[in-house]
Amino acid sequence: PREDRANVLEFEDVASRMLASPAYAPIAGGDRTYFDRITLRPRMMINTMEMDMSVDMFGQKMFAPIIVGPIARQQQFHAEGELATARGASAAKAVMVASSDSSFPIDKIAAEAKSGLWYQAFPGADANALKSQIQQAVKAGCKAVCITVGAEYRNAKRASGPAQLAKMAPSPLNWKVIDQLRQGLSVPFVLKGIMTPEEADAAVKQGVQGIVVSDYGGLLSKGMAPAIEVLPSIVDAVGGRVPVLVDGSFRRGSDIFKALAFGATAVMIGRPAMWGLAAYGADGVQSVIEMLQTDLGRDLGQCGTPTLKLISRAHVKVHLA
Repeated sequence: PREDRANVLEFEDVASRMLASPAYAPIAGGDRTYFDRITLRPRMMINTMEMDMSVDMFGQKMFAPIIVGPIARQQQFHAEGELATARGASAAKAVMVASSDSSFPIDKIAAEAKSGLWYQAFPGADANALKSQIQQAVKAGCKAVCITVGAEYRNAKRASGPAQLAKMAPSPLNWKVIDQLRQGLSVPFVLKGIMTPEEADAAVKQGVQGIVVSDYGGLLSKGMAPAIEVLPSIVDAVGGRVPVLVDGSFRRGSDIFKALAFGATAVMIGRPAMWGLAAYGADGVQSVIEMLQTDLGRDLGQCGTPTLKLISRAHVKVHLA
């Protein structure tokens, strides 16, 4: 039973039994190594009764700094796919990001997303077609547009040689293309996949209104730094000019606290929401998000930080490997 799940990781166990191996493989696992090197510094004797986890971003007040990130073709995990995810996220008062590669049309997903919806797309060879796609999403009610860069390299390990690898390489996305996509856009434009301070600084100078530090759920090549590790340097480079979000193997409220301590505005979760979806549909998505919210609230209390603005890097310690 759903109520018997003690933590988010237990939802993965149920999902693994509900799905055939090909469907389960894309949402399995995740790199947790760097998270395990970070510990929280508790602080008592502080009144945390008036706790507030809310965050203001892009003119919207969010209940907590937890967003359901984009996952493609969610019907492979549950018959109702993104529709159920949207209902579950809304029940948990969380914003959802819908992939351009969704199982359902964006207007149908938007009709179920009562707590806010963003739209995520990949750069393609036809910028005009992509812009039209984005405009349709905004018309449907999406409050921000997130363009993901570099995601195709996730499948590079499947390549049998240089020629096949070249076909998997991302379509070029230069600043001229970004300007073309942003022109006339009435909602914030967010760039997802940033992994260096230099990229982050250039993006902000180019007019991007938000950044998502992303290692694609730990699927970059072995030996590359995970998103949580490079996050502090990117936050420093941005210097508060735009919100900095992060995703990649977040499984616990303490993981989210660590990202906030490093300066993230919010965290996107992907796989855990899909575990909930596969296991219990919309109710499972809601349970996963609310469990993370509860865990985060507990950590806020134990660290003496009743509001997110009180969290700083002094509340975490990074240990040597």
